[in-house]
Amino acid sequence: MSAAATSFFYGTGRRKTSIARVRLLQGEGEIVVNGRSLEEHFGNAVDLADITMPFKVTNTEGRYNAMIKVEGGGHHGQAGAIRHGIARALLQSDPEGARLPLRQAGFLSRDPRMKERKKYGLKRARKAPQYTKR
Repeated sequence: MSAAATSFFYGTGRRKTSIARVRLLQGEGEIVVNGRSLEEHFGNAVDLADITMPFKVTNTEGRYNAMIKVEGGGHHGQAGAIRHGIARALLQSDPEGARLPLRQAGFLSRDPRMKERKKYGLKRARKAPQYTKR
């Protein structure tokens, strides 16, 4: 698919319980998350450079505007989902050139770590109540 064939490139990113739907459009590098700027949405909670790393790795900084809808999870989960979604959308825009750098940086694989469920008889997933001998 060339840039002339489609007006935008789409990628879905996931991390923990967060899901990010990313649309990349030709532009000057503006990133909008849920109708707000990246700084407004996250504040100081996450390192914003970490979210934009797929652009740096593929040398596409300032070439695309990103329209992102993200839901679920907390700040770090949402940031990871956005990074994953941006990487997938960049892969759709340039399949040959972007795959190797994104793969080497580890941005294309979904992070499988999830919160472990609580088990009965325990306080959390693995924390047991204090043992008393008598």
